[in-house]
Amino acid sequence: MSILEVRNLRKFYTSRLGGQRTEALKNVNFTVEQGEYVAIMGESGSGKTTLLNILAALDKPTGGSVLIDGKDIAGIKESEMAKYRRENIGFVFQEFNLLDTFTVEDNIYLPLVLSGMSYDKMHDRMTPIAAQLGISGILRKYPYEISGGQKQRAAVARALITRPKIILADEPTGALDSKATDELLRLFTEINMSGQTVLTVTHSVRAASSAGRVLFIKDGEVFHQIYRGGSTSDQLYRKISDSLTMLATGGEIK
Repeated sequence: MSILEVRNLRKFYTSRLGGQRTEALKNVNFTVEQGEYVAIMGESGSGKTTLLNILAALDKPTGGSVLIDGKDIAGIKESEMAKYRRENIGFVFQEFNLLDTFTVEDNIYLPLVLSGMSYDKMHDRMTPIAAQLGISGILRKYPYEISGGQKQRAAVARALITRPKIILADEPTGALDSKATDELLRLFTEINMSGQTVLTVTHSVRAASSAGRVLFIKDGEVFHQIYRGGSTSDQLYRKISDSLTMLATGGEIK
């Protein structure tokens, strides 16, 4: 069953003076099945960040549609959009987006506080997530007191606590060192294996090789895709690297 459907998606930007029109997305089509782990890759300027912003309902397309669990997000009223995001989309940012004046625990609770959930229910939801992500011991600390890897795990917990239909991640390993990157990718795999749908935009071949499928965007279109199949992460890493080389040089992808 498809949890996400992207149909004929287009996005144009016009300069303030109206003289320059940029086509960020041309005709993007793909689906993501319930429980899939998909990575989106492409060179800078390929349109992948624009695509992610539209999927997260942070930007509106010029044409086409995005359906999450069968609902076209373009039809949601602006006044209801924040509530819709909280209840359906978990977003993991590259720079964590944690509030330094809140404890880690309060940062994780924030989307549920905004939805009016009681403290006891929030605590019941958070306890198993914090244990799974290995952050139970830092919940009373503040973001400036913990490492980058711990911050990102807290950000993942904040995304998971709403029990979203899909997690969208924007360069989730971009601000992490090698060890923290490995830990986060392992956690994403565990989260996905538990049934959570994950879609990540990344420049990192290492991060993409954790996914079950990799979509490549070039010049605003889905140009190519690779399925993991029976490949190991190392084998998928090599396939992704080869595909990126072909995309960059204009060679033919087999």
